[in-house]
Amino acid sequence: MDLGNLYQDVILEHNRNPRNWGELSPPSERADGRNPMCGDEVTVWLKLDGDRITEVTFVGTGCAISKASASMMTQAVKGKTVAEAESTFEQFHAMVTGHHPSPGTDAMLGKLKVFAGVARFPARVKCASLSWHALREALESGKARQR
Repeated sequence: MDLGNLYQDVILEHNRNPRNWGELSPPSERADGRNPMCGDEVTVWLKLDGDRITEVTFVGTGCAISKASASMMTQAVKGKTVAEAESTFEQFHAMVTGHHPSPGTDAMLGKLKVFAGVARFPARVKCASLSWHALREALESGKARQR
């Protein structure tokens, strides 16, 4: 696979026209992520209604992989429960780190599978997973607040 295959059309489209871009006010939770290796930065905002993610937005600077991943993450987790979002994170992370996602997770990952090629470029794994780690931190913050 060459680098050109990594930047598939869907990734480029989400980079140019990110979905769910902007600050969410007032959010239930917020988390920041930063990749010191390349300078990518992202902030993720969530609105939780009980255990369900009703809104999720982001703002960030960085490469096409980072921005597209954040955009597609917001679409993938909006409307899901916290447990479903965490499961999606686990399967996405397994895929981009070169591990096999659990059997039967194709429907869960859906379009996110365009990031499967990232596993061949270890320096890009953090770019693809930055917003997901911020999401996870925001979800953990929400769970801690409910305890």
